[in-house]
Formats: sequence, structure tokens, C-alpha cells
Amino acid sequence: MEGWLIAIFVPVLAFLVIVAPLWIIFHYRSVARTKDGLSTGERAELEEMIEVANRMAARIETLEAILDVESPGWRESSSAA
Repeated sequence: MEGWLIAIFVPVLAFLVIVAPLWIIFHYRSVARTKDGLSTGERAELEEMIEVANRMAARIETLEAILDVESPGWRESSSAA
């Protein structure tokens, strides 16, 4: 019976002494990072994506204006399809 007790006690003790503290430390580090918001790199990427989206919207508006001039009924024909 003592061998069975030691076989359970040693892994539990190793978990509590080594794994559990590391787990808690890394958990609260990740919570703190997400609480701080975007990092500098993430903010730069977001601003770049916003700029790309704005340029794409401008291109779409230009294409729609060209289609309005060259093919006035294009909106009605595309919505019927």
C-alpha cells in the first residue's frame, strides 16, 4: 500500500511544485498582455489594413462611377441575376 501512495504522491507533488506555479505565471502574463490592448506591431498592421481598405473603397467607387457612365443600367441588371 505504501508503494501505491508514493506512486501517486510524487507526481502530484511534482505537479504542485513545478507545473502549477509556471502555469499560473504564464496564465496571468497572457491576461496582462490582452488587457494592455494592441502591441505596437499589431497597431501598425491594423493601420496598414485600414489604409488598404480605404484605397480599395476608393477604387470601387471609381469603378462604379465608370460603369454608371458607360453602362447606366448595370446596377439593375446585376441585381436581377
